Order: sequence, then structure tokens, then C-alpha cells
Amino acid sequence: MAIPAQAEMNTTAKRLFLLEQSGLGKAGQSHLKNLVTPVSLSAPQGKGNISYSQDWLARQPRATGGAEWRCLSEALYFEARGETVKGLFGVAEVILNRVDSGRYPNSVCDVINQGTGRKYACQFTYTCDGRPEEIHEPASWERVGKVASIMLAGAPRNLTSGATFYHTTAVNPRWAKKFQRTAKIGDHLFYSR
Repeated sequence: MAIPAQAEMNTTAKRLFLLEQSGLGKAGQSHLKNLVTPVSLSAPQGKGNISYSQDWLARQPRATGGAEWRCLSEALYFEARGETVKGLFGVAEVILNRVDSGRYPNSVCDVINQGTGRKYACQFTYTCDGRPEEIHEPASWERVGKVASIMLAGAPRNLTSGATFYHTTAVNPRWAKKFQRTAKIGDHLFYSR
């Protein structure tokens, strides 16, 4: 009697294997690379107890990382470097919430660069505004790099209530009327669908 049960397990295992192969075949190359490429990130001190203060962030180790860290750091630098620490974490949450959503690409770099190349059709203005992305503020770069490292290491995302959109208070985009505002942090308003 054990043979039919074993045959059923083999059939189930084969079906699961084929489903996995099909899913992997549909995944983007950058996502697959991220699955198998180890990322070297510094573990934040007190990761579960972030105070979102400049003093706390200053005590965190200098951050470095791979492509995903670099993409997130650049987005924070060009989109929010003048914000408070809490504001930087809020913008990072939006980007990572998009990565986790089925509506957007499944890597940080792909989310940030979605639509790039089409002037003002991109998701993050700095990627398509026609200006070169040059880092001229080393202290700001170090600061945003720490936030990127902490968020990529798995810090909690509890500031924006799952937001996948944001804009500064200096603009009033039409799309904002269609979504639910979830938070206001510094000069940014955050929204979810």
C-alpha cells in the first residue's frame, strides 16, 4: 500500500518542480540575480528600535553594498536628501513596498528605473529629468547610504502604512486624488491605492 502513496508524492513533487521552473522562467534576470547573489550589508545597531533621529543615524556604521543598495541610496539622495531622517525612511518604505507589490518590478533598481528614458514618464523624476545624477554632498550621501542599508537589512516599515506613492508638498499631481493618503512626513505626502 505504500507504493501508491509514494507515487502520489512523486507526482506532486514533479508538479511543484514544474510550477517552480515556470515561475523562474517568468522572473526578471535582476530578480533572479538578487536571489542568488549575497548582499553584504552592515546590520544596524538596534535594528528593531529605530529612533529616526539624526543622532541615532549618525551612530550607525558607514554603509556600503551592492547594486540594490546603490540604487536605493541614489533614489534617497536625489529624491529626499533634504528631508528629516524619518522622511528618508518613509521614501525608502515606498520603494521597498513597490518591490513587494505585484504591480511593480521585483527589484529595487527595476522599481526605481521603471519608465526611465521617457521624459517625465518615469516613476522617480530624477531618472528622467534630463539632469546628470552627480553626487556633490558627501555627508548627505553617507546619511542616505545608512538608511538604504538599514532598510535593505529588514528594518520595520511602519511610517507610511504600506504607501506605494509619494510626492512633495510643492506639487499637486492629479493622481493623488485617486489614492488614499496614509501619511505626511516633512515635505512629502504618502499614498496607497
